[in-house]
Amino acid sequence: MITATESNSPPEDGTRRTIDTIEYVYYDGYWIRYYAPIEDTLANRKRLIDSLTRRAFHHTEAGINTPGSSLELAREAYEQETDPERKRVNAAMLAGALFNRATDLFTAIVDLGELGVQVSHGNELMRQCSGCFQEALSLGQQVKHHSGCEGIDEVWGEPFKAFTMPIADFYQSRFVKIAQSMREIDEVTDCMIEVFASRKQFAGLEDLVVEYATAARQAAETMKKDPRIFQVWPNFVALGELLEAFKPEVPDDADQMLRMRMAYSRDLIQEGRRLISYIAGARVPMPLSTAGYIKKCERFARSRLPA
Repeated sequence: MITATESNSPPEDGTRRTIDTIEYVYYDGYWIRYYAPIEDTLANRKRLIDSLTRRAFHHTEAGINTPGSSLELAREAYEQETDPERKRVNAAMLAGALFNRATDLFTAIVDLGELGVQVSHGNELMRQCSGCFQEALSLGQQVKHHSGCEGIDEVWGEPFKAFTMPIADFYQSRFVKIAQSMREIDEVTDCMIEVFASRKQFAGLEDLVVEYATAARQAAETMKKDPRIFQVWPNFVALGELLEAFKPEVPDDADQMLRMRMAYSRDLIQEGRRLISYIAGARVPMPLSTAGYIKKCERFARSRLPA
């Protein structure tokens, strides 16, 4: 990763630089691998929306990828449900149906365009498509990340952004979110190092965490269509497995309380590893989960574990 500290004053957001044949763009304190926006055509926009919709379902809870053809059934079930916990799930399922209905409608619009039929923004199909996206977005807070940690509205809202924004502006918004994700990865990493790395029971942890965070930032900035993903992703996964296998050293004469604290410390380290992987995979920040994790680590640090 290139850092902003390479010069006395940070560059302006949007500044681009090529290093070792790779082009980077600067946003919010980070240099991020740059990808040029695709041509802004209906067909390209459809492919982008389809990709973002699949990504949204991939990173969110199971069972909500409701077919667009079931929209009316999903809405009826949501309106009739009275139990708050079940109603939240029904809302997520309705949001999924709305997203799929919107993509179905946009597919029809693109197909008509390829036949030479121009569909204006005021056309009924376009209005229905926009309405479905907007309603799905309004229900986004009911949709949780697949870990159950929190909702990730930024991922859920991306198909709507791709529908309403120029593609170049959408790409720019993604660079900003990747920079914010990198910052949260670094916050989790710094917390893990500060709380654990200075203690003799955790020898070797700091190097593992730093290497994993570096790989996570690279994974977050690399698009799946980039051939480099075949080096970046395996490295990220392999380093994650090394970190997963880490265990603090517990003295043979340790009492029960120390053993319990060591077990809890390992759980915290693995929770941090998973959180970093969630942020890198979704490529958006997860502020509630990050804040909650840091608070847990701070409470653990106050437990006066032996140095």
